[in-house]
Amino acid sequence: MKHSDTRLPSDVMNDESDDQRASPVPLSAPARRVLGVLVEKAKTTPDSYPLTLAGIVSGSNQKSNRDPKMDFDEDDALLALDELRTVGAAREVQGSGRAIKYRHAAYDWLDVDGPGSAVMTELLLRGPQTLGELRTRASRMHPFADLDVLKQVVSGLAAKGLVEALTPPGRGQTFSHALYPPEERQYLNARLEKQLAAKATTPKASVDSSRTAVDQLLDRLEVVTDRIDTLEKRLAELENSNAPDSA
Repeated sequence: MKHSDTRLPSDVMNDESDDQRASPVPLSAPARRVLGVLVEKAKTTPDSYPLTLAGIVSGSNQKSNRDPKMDFDEDDALLALDELRTVGAAREVQGSGRAIKYRHAAYDWLDVDGPGSAVMTELLLRGPQTLGELRTRASRMHPFADLDVLKQVVSGLAAKGLVEALTPPGRGQTFSHALYPPEERQYLNARLEKQLAAKATTPKASVDSSRTAVDQLLDRLEVVTDRIDTLEKRLAELENSNAPDSA
């Protein structure tokens, strides 16, 4: 099925005016998960969108493309939806029959387009990632021709204050969304510092380990050499004792 980045008619009909548009604010972990699920399903399974409450619970507890894993029930989903509706990031709509369904308002709330929403969705669903990881994972919602294209999208999101780099520039640089509450961001920073410290000590540990192995081999070689010298001396002594006396 072809993924579409176009907005549904209901997204247009219920849009708030520009002067009433809400600005992005930090969200709780459940609210971030639900927002990510709503955007993801709108892009990947448009025939099932907007989502019912059961669909949101199922998408939030999904095992693939989720980090961390969560165990939502309907009450958790409703609380997250209330938070999203309060800040203007999601809306309740009337589905077919009497079913109540929910849709996101991410395009307006975040002020993003198709590529930007795909990147934000992956960051919401899976947390901090490298550019390479983002390109691979977000491509299921929007195609990115190459890494340079993705870099431009990420730079644009960073300029809006939606994405930030967590590690220094270079290979393996990690990016995250900027919707973490302060206490979560502090925890995230502490975890990253611990990971960076572990990586920084790994090469030294490897060198020390290598040196230890080499030292052990040298010690063994020295023992073997001593044994060979001893054997050679004994052989020489035996040859001398068995040699006939000279006339």
